[in-house]
This record gives sequence, C-alpha cells and structure tokens, in this order.
Amino acid sequence: MDAIRNPFAPGAGAPPPELVGRDSILKDVDIALRRAALGRPSQSYMMLGLRGTGKTVLLNQIVKTAETAAGLSVWSAKIEAPEGGDLAKQLYPKLTQVLRRLSAVEAAKAAAHAGMRALRSFAATLNLEYGGLSLSVDPELGTADSGDLAMDLSDLFVALGRSAKAAGGVFVLLIDEVQYLNLDELSALITALHECAQKTLPVVFIGAGLPQVAGLAGDAKSYAERLFQYPPIGPLPEPEARRALVDPIVEEGEAIEAPALESIISVTKGYPYFLQEWGYHAWNISQNSPISVRDAEQASIAALKRLDNGFFKVRMDRLTISERDYVYAMASLPGDGPYRSGDIASVLGKKTNSLGPRRSSIIKKGMIYSPDHGDTAFTVPGFADYLRRTGYGTEE
Repeated sequence: MDAIRNPFAPGAGAPPPELVGRDSILKDVDIALRRAALGRPSQSYMMLGLRGTGKTVLLNQIVKTAETAAGLSVWSAKIEAPEGGDLAKQLYPKLTQVLRRLSAVEAAKAAAHAGMRALRSFAATLNLEYGGLSLSVDPELGTADSGDLAMDLSDLFVALGRSAKAAGGVFVLLIDEVQYLNLDELSALITALHECAQKTLPVVFIGAGLPQVAGLAGDAKSYAERLFQYPPIGPLPEPEARRALVDPIVEEGEAIEAPALESIISVTKGYPYFLQEWGYHAWNISQNSPISVRDAEQASIAALKRLDNGFFKVRMDRLTISERDYVYAMASLPGDGPYRSGDIASVLGKKTNSLGPRRSSIIKKGMIYSPDHGDTAFTVPGFADYLRRTGYGTEE
C-alpha cells in the first residue's frame, strides 16, 4: 500500500495516530491542574513504565491538552533529564521563558518580576549560562542565592507559584527520564514541590521514568510517597491494542484481516512502540488491502531486524564487557524475568554480593531494575529475546 499514507509512526516520542488506553491518567491530571488553579491541594504525578510504553508521548499529550483546555490557564516547562546532566542548567532557560510569558499578564507583572529577580539570583549563584540568554533585572538578595540546591529551588518554585497564582493559572513542570536525576537533584526537586504544596501554590509536577523511580524518590525524601501519585504506564490491554492498530488503518480507508491482527497483537504484547513498528511494516509490506497474515509474518521479520539494529543495539552498546556478561546471564535463564539475583550469580560463577556494583551500574544506565528485593528485570521489553537471538558469551 502507499507508504506515503502509512499512518503508523514508530519513533522515540513520536505521537501515534491513535492515542488509546490513557484516558484515565489524562482525566486525573486535568482534575489535578484545575484543583491547583483554584488553590486546592493536589498531588503531583510520577508516571512509571518500561521503555516503549509511551511515557514521553503521554507527557507531550498532557502539555497539549492542558494548554488548550477551556477555562484553564497553564504555564508549562518540559525538560528531559540527561544522563549525567545538570538539573539547574536544564531548568534555567525553560523557567526564564515561563516567567517572561507570565510577565505579559497584567495581574502577574509584579509577581513575575520578583520571580525573574529570584531566577537571576539562582543563575548567578550556580554560575548558570545558556547561550546569550540573560535577565535584565537585578538579583533578589537573600532569595535563591544560598548555594544549596534544595533551598534555592524551593525559593524559585515559590516565586513561580506566586506568579502563576497572580495570573489565575497553574505552573506545570514536566520532566522525562526522571531516573537520570542524581539523588541530590531529586531530593531538591521533591523539597521544592513540598514547599509549594504546604503554601497551596498552583505548582504541579508531572514526571515520567523507569519503574525504579518510585524507590529513588522514597530514598530521597520519605514523604515522597504522599507527595506523588505513581500511575503505572504499561502495555495496552487487548481491546485498546486492537484500536491502536485498526483505527488508523480504517481511517485511511483500508483494512486488516482478523488473523493478521491477532498475529500482531500476540507478538507485540500490547507495547505501544512495538504496535507502531509492526503496524508500520505491515502497511508497507502489504501490496493490497486488507493486510494479510502473510503480510503480518513478513512485518515481524522486518520489525525485529530494525529493532535489533536500533532500539535494542544502541542500549547494548552502552554496556561494558562485564555488564554485557551480566545481561547475557539474565537472558540465559528461562522466561522474560524477573530473575533472581542468586540465579544470575550462579550462571556467572560468582557470589551474589560480589556482583552488586556491576548490577548497580547497569541499573543507573537504565537497562535493568529491581521490581522486588532480590529480583532483577529488564527495562526494555523483549530484550531477553534479543539477546537470545544474537547469541551469548563474553565479548572481547
């Protein structure tokens, strides 16, 4: 069929043609933002899920929905926490943009000006620069200038919250890949949000990260469990997975045979990214509508080849030789996991305790996580099968 009309969009954060199965979280966030705008207590959100479940797409949709919602004024800033990055440096240009937009609201001019002065203090204290970006205001002495990230970020968020309140709206901070924040940054972020919550300021945080983020947040601050809701973002249930495939095809005036649909649903297991990959290849391979079982089978070959050369390989390439041995050992065990740490150690001929640093390093790289004490699982769906397809052994 016509590749130009192919409705499927596999890619990191690329919006799917049909966002399904996420209505409840979108509704809950909308309620939270509206409550915050009215000065009523509202929890922030930390969305947790494996790779390929559509967390980034959902974050982007939350921004789009919130900023166009009737009767709601939203000023948002979205960043992606880079591995080994600097949270303050990432926030500086985004918060500058937010405060400049707020300063255009007549009722918020004074509060936004105070916020800019606080941001200027924050930037000067931490020696933050971003290209030619600068604020033409004097720093606010004694505000956001202690050099302690938790204290200064709290001052800054309070100033932003007061500005948003004066403007009759809500400030929303969205951070993707939260697991890459270091403990001090995560602790400072939680402290700042807690300060705003205590002052009932309209500040809401929406984060997305791998499953280990809940534990990291709890380690950073014990009250994090009460500050956030932790909605799981997992594979789509079968009815929604069907819609994600069928609706875009039908909207283009084409069709897919029931056995072909069943084949794709079975192999993708409802993971949104995989549904897009299989749908994309099935469409391009099919010569005529409807998409057949043979088309679906050929799509599996093409999709796996592309995943092996991209989605999976780039993650494997980030591991050291000893770390690769560890994940190979995981994949040598039966099933998709979780795997017991003791069983992994047995495969490697090592004591469990001796593998702790290696395991921690792989967790920090976002490749594995611990769903329960003594258990280890891959953060990337299908990664064990990938390793089995590509072979085992120490790589020289």
